Amino acid sequence: MINSALAGFTLTVALVAAIGAQNAFVLRQGLRREHVIPVVLTCAASDALLIGAGIAGMGALVAGRPTLVTAVRWAGAAFLLCYALLAARRALRPHALRPAEDPPAARLRTTLLTCLAFTYLNPHVYLDTVLLLGGVGQQHSYRWAFWAAAATASLTWFTVLGAGAYRLGPLLARTAVWRILDGAVAVMMATIAAALLLV
Repeated sequence: MINSALAGFTLTVALVAAIGAQNAFVLRQGLRREHVIPVVLTCAASDALLIGAGIAGMGALVAGRPTLVTAVRWAGAAFLLCYALLAARRALRPHALRPAEDPPAARLRTTLLTCLAFTYLNPHVYLDTVLLLGGVGQQHSYRWAFWAAAATASLTWFTVLGAGAYRLGPLLARTAVWRILDGAVAVMMATIAAALLLV
């Protein structure tokens, strides 16, 4: 059970830490100090829902189909390697986030609708949660321990991201920080992809 939980936690952190539209939005809210807690909870709850749906749906699909399990594992490894390459490319061409130049504060309802759009209208979210995490979770005997740890990892990441941006706004606006973060994400994803291929 510990191995399943550890796998769920580490893989989820590696995936959600990839700097994309959703994370940039959470960072922006943290830097602007606007509706940070509702945004963090919305992102984490969405991840928990999608990961759970992936594990439940994939279970019926892959039962008794070892060839399909292998295909999902290889597809997941390829997906992670692509993300690793994209993160490495961003590390070589760093950028800065400048939310202070954004328009005035939006209402909570508008902010949450925007957060939901970043989450559910992004195809990468479904690849990460429903397909990849759901597929990997199916390979573990304690799949709901995997899910609980994955949901915890998501909540932890978004909490750290929102709270950290809230307190460290000037630091996170520097390109050097983004270079380090994207470089770390590239290494983590490549490592986990290699582990999937060697199973």
